[in-house]
Amino acid sequence: MLVIILFIYVMYTAYSIWSFGQKTNLVQADAAIVLGAGIVNGEPSPVLKGRIDHAIKLYDTGNVKKLIFTGGSGGEGEISEAEAAQAYALRHGVKTEDILTETTSTITEENLYNAKIVAERERITSFIIVSDPLHMKRAMVMADDLNLVAYSSPAVNSAYKSWSTKLPFLLREVFFYIGYQAVSPFR
Repeated sequence: MLVIILFIYVMYTAYSIWSFGQKTNLVQADAAIVLGAGIVNGEPSPVLKGRIDHAIKLYDTGNVKKLIFTGGSGGEGEISEAEAAQAYALRHGVKTEDILTETTSTITEENLYNAKIVAERERITSFIIVSDPLHMKRAMVMADDLNLVAYSSPAVNSAYKSWSTKLPFLLREVFFYIGYQAVSPFR
């Protein structure tokens, strides 16, 4: 019986992650927080590029006034995810004064926590969180736990397009979401 209940819970969690990622909130906010997603040879990975492109679209349409790029570097002397994202955004027409970065985070929770600190210094109070669709539910739960006034806007041009890429990402998110929920009462 316990195995059946656990199976149903995991399946429900997977469904809720999948369905949450299909929704977007078209609102206006002070800034978009773009969650890091790796770099390749100093350039944004395809996953990160999709997130940046989505944030630039939000910026160009006036949904946000600022972009906050998050993510540290993989090692000493390497460019951070946020710096690579910033350089990419500058090449695509975003004004320097409209970009903020945090360059030390390594996981989603740190991305959001550090972005909140950067935003508080700039008196930014509302956010659109940009990530891949399957990452949005966990990211939004974390944003809520940090008391951020935040809205979900999944990158529509995610690098995760086929079932062979989506399924492993979904399974990973189910695992991390359940883990985050399990430790939340002890924070």
